[in-house]
Amino acid sequence: MAIAAQTAGLGVTIVGGGMITFDLLLPSLYHMERIGVVRKIDICALEVAPLKALAENREFHEAFPGQGFTSHPALSTPGGEQFPNLYKDVIAAMAPGNMVVVAMPDNLHYAVVKYALEHDQNVLCVKPLVLKHEQAVEIEKLAFEKGRFVGVEYHKRFDRRSLVARRSYALGHFGAFVMGEAKLIEPYYYRHSNFQNWFTCDRTDPFTYIGCHYVDLVYFITGLKPVEVSLKGVKGKFPNGNEAFLWSHGRVTWENGALLSVINGLGYPDAAAGSNDQGMILYCEGDDQTGLIFHDDHNRGVAYSYLQDLGPGGSKYNYVSPDFYRLVPWEGAGYKPIGYGYESVAGITSTIHRMESAAADLDPAAALAKRREIIKQVDAQGLIATPANSYINELVVEAARASILADAAPVRIVYGEHPHIEKISGR
Repeated sequence: MAIAAQTAGLGVTIVGGGMITFDLLLPSLYHMERIGVVRKIDICALEVAPLKALAENREFHEAFPGQGFTSHPALSTPGGEQFPNLYKDVIAAMAPGNMVVVAMPDNLHYAVVKYALEHDQNVLCVKPLVLKHEQAVEIEKLAFEKGRFVGVEYHKRFDRRSLVARRSYALGHFGAFVMGEAKLIEPYYYRHSNFQNWFTCDRTDPFTYIGCHYVDLVYFITGLKPVEVSLKGVKGKFPNGNEAFLWSHGRVTWENGALLSVINGLGYPDAAAGSNDQGMILYCEGDDQTGLIFHDDHNRGVAYSYLQDLGPGGSKYNYVSPDFYRLVPWEGAGYKPIGYGYESVAGITSTIHRMESAAADLDPAAALAKRREIIKQVDAQGLIATPANSYINELVVEAARASILADAAPVRIVYGEHPHIEKISGR
C-alpha cells in the first residue's frame, strides 16, 4: 500500500544526477529527511556514473551518517549504458502527492515537469522553468487543475540581502530603478564537465542559464516588468569540439525605461579566488537625489588562505562565501547545510509538505480546494517563484534566445491578455 506523502514526509525523486544535485539539492534534501519533511530519496540519471559519485562521496557520509538514496539505474549497473526514459518508470511508480525535483539541462525541463504533473506529483524545478512562455502557461494550468505545486528554484530570492532590498524598495527608500548592471561568470572548469554535451548554441547560452537569476532578482526587488531584450553571444568550443556561446552580454529594458546590462560566461579563472564572479548594482532616481543598491556577491567579506588547493574553484587564497551553501556543525549528528541555497530548496519542499498535510484528512473535492487555496496564497506572496508569479522569466528567456540567434536583434515583450514576444523590425 502506498504511503501518503503527508503522513510520513515526502517521497522525493530527483531527476538528474549532475552538478546542482551534487552541490545543493541532495545535501539539502538529506537534511530535510533528517528533520522529517522528506521520507525517502530516489535519484534517476541518464547513466550510473554520476550516481556512483554521489553515493560514494565522503563528505556526504560525514555530514549525513546512515543516510542514502535509491539509485536508478542501480549502482551495480555496468557503466556505459544510458537510460533516457527511466525517469518515467520511476515517477509513474510514485504515490500521488509527493515531489519530483527536476535537475536536467534547460531544454529538458518542460517534458519532465509535465510528466510529473500528469502523474499527480508536486515539482521543484531548477531555473529557468522552461524556455517558452506558452509552456509555462501550460504548466501553470495543469498544476492548478491537479492541485499540485510547482516551485522554481530561483534561490537568490532567499538571499537575506535580496529580502532586505525588496522591503526597502517597496517602502520607497531608494527611489525608482533607472540604470544597472549585473554579472555572473561561472568557473572555467565547467567547460570540462558534462556542460560540453548539452550547453550548445542551439539549446542554451550563459544568459539563459545564469543571467536569468539577476533578471528575476531585479523583478523580485522592484516589481518592474522587462519589456525588451537584446543579447549578443561570443562563441567558442568545448574540449570535445562542440560549439557554444561561452560568453554573453545582454541589455534588458524595463517598463519604466530603466536599463540593465547583464554579463555572463563560463570562464572565471579556476586559479582565482572564489568559485565565480558575480554581483549587481542598481541606480535609482529619487526626489532631487539618487539611490543605490549594491550587492557584491563575489567577495562576501570572508577570505581564507589554505595550505593547498582544494580542487576546482578552491584555490589556496579563496573568497569563501558562507551565504549560499556550506556544511557546518550543528546540535545533531554530522553537519547541516546553511545558506540561501539550502533555504530555497527547504522553502519549496516545506511548502509542498505543508500543503499536502493541510489536505490530508479531507475528502477529495475539499482536498483539491485546499491545495488550490494554498497555491494561490504562495503565488500572491511572491517569495517562492512559481509559474504564476515569475512568468516574466520565461518571456525574457524566450526573447533572449530569439535575440542571440539573430545576432543581438532587439526583441520586444508584449503583455496583456496573451503575453508574447516579437522581433523589432528596422532597428
